[in-house]
Amino acid sequence: CALPIWELTMPPMILDGNAAASHLRDALRQKIAALAAQGKQPGLAVVLVGENPASKVYVANKARQTKEIGMLSVEHRLPAETSEADLLALVEQLNHDPAIHGILVQLPLPEHINAEKVLESISPDKDVDGFHAVNAGKLAIGMNALVPCTPLGSVYLAKMYRKDLSGLHAVVIGRSNIVGKPVAQLLLQENCTVTIVHSRTKNIADICRQADLLVAAIGKPLFVGADMVKDGAIVIDVGINRVSKPDGGSKIVGDVDFDAVKEKTAAITPVPGGVGPMTIAFLLANTLRAFELSEARTQ
Repeated sequence: CALPIWELTMPPMILDGNAAASHLRDALRQKIAALAAQGKQPGLAVVLVGENPASKVYVANKARQTKEIGMLSVEHRLPAETSEADLLALVEQLNHDPAIHGILVQLPLPEHINAEKVLESISPDKDVDGFHAVNAGKLAIGMNALVPCTPLGSVYLAKMYRKDLSGLHAVVIGRSNIVGKPVAQLLLQENCTVTIVHSRTKNIADICRQADLLVAAIGKPLFVGADMVKDGAIVIDVGINRVSKPDGGSKIVGDVDFDAVKEKTAAITPVPGGVGPMTIAFLLANTLRAFELSEARTQ
């Protein structure tokens, strides 16, 4: 009988997040154009507090891509000294704005603002980051929910290589509320057998070597070496780490030692250019979904 596709001997497939994100944006653009013909437009509001350079670049990219596909993009740039009360008041205003279907408060926030309190103040129906406890709970019990964007992008890329993930042993490195836990829930919904390893897990390498699908989201540069990866595994690298170069300067690397690992894999994401581009693409997809859910509630 034929071998399963992930056991065949072949060069590793590099899962191109830039190409996948572009394809997803094209599909969203067509749907939004159809809505525009009906006089409708999904709207995304992004709130940035302070002058964090990385956040400013990220927010600018979100705004550009939102406009490019035809969505309404609203930016609120607030000074670092903005009070928690004023930020909560703005979120409440956006919660009640019928033109806004998605709200994103860019993290990190200044130290004097309780980020958890702010995120929980966003209406679950407009929580396009998928961080609200209501959406986390719905995801955990299999209800329709707005799901964090990076986990959605991670599973999407895995399914680019193997459409049906059912029956695979998936190992997730990391248990954060933003990536580790939700990606594990999504993989359970794909009928994977899921193991989560973390900083207190014993024999992490032994467990990772059992994975048909390995998702690295631990935030440690080059943590996953070749000795931790099973031959023919699918490897999804969520890590984005800036490290120093021997000749000066810096570069971005993942949680996986790509050069050491790639020849053992059936498919692997690069860093950069893998999961990263998918995050904004799924933010836009979540905004459209929030719009569609809003429309359904008013019918």
